[in-house]
Amino acid sequence: MYNWILWFHIISLVSWFAALFYMPRLFVYHAENIDNEGFVKVVKIMEMKIYKYIGLPAMWATILSGAYLAYELGFGGNGWLHVKIFLVLILMGYFFSLGFFREKFLKDECKKSGKFFRAYNEVPTILLLIIVAMVIIKPL
Repeated sequence: MYNWILWFHIISLVSWFAALFYMPRLFVYHAENIDNEGFVKVVKIMEMKIYKYIGLPAMWATILSGAYLAYELGFGGNGWLHVKIFLVLILMGYFFSLGFFREKFLKDECKKSGKFFRAYNEVPTILLLIIVAMVIIKPL
C-alpha cells in the first residue's frame, strides 16, 4: 500500500505545482493587461479554475497522502522530514497567498505589478528544490 500512496503523493504534488507555477504567471498577464477588459475577463476565469479545480484538490491530496507517508515513517527521518514538513507549511501559505491575490484581482483591487509576480513566481521553485533535496539526499 505504501508504494501506491507514494505514487499518488507524487502525482498530486506535480498537479499542485502546476497550479503553483501557473497562477503567478497568470497574475503577470493580468497585471500587465489590466486595461484590456476582454482579456482580464478570460484571465479571471482561468485563475479561478486553476485555483479551485486544480490547485486546492491537488494541495489537499498532497497533504493527506504526505501525512500518511510521514505516519508510516513514524514522523522520523532524522530531521530531513521535519524540514520538508516545515517547507510544505510555507508552501501552503504561499498557495493561500495566491488565493488572496486572486480575490484582489477578482475585485479589481490588486495593485501589484507584473514585475512583482515574476519575482513571486520564483518562490515555489526554490521551495521545490529544497524539498526534493530533503527527500532524495536526506542531508539531516
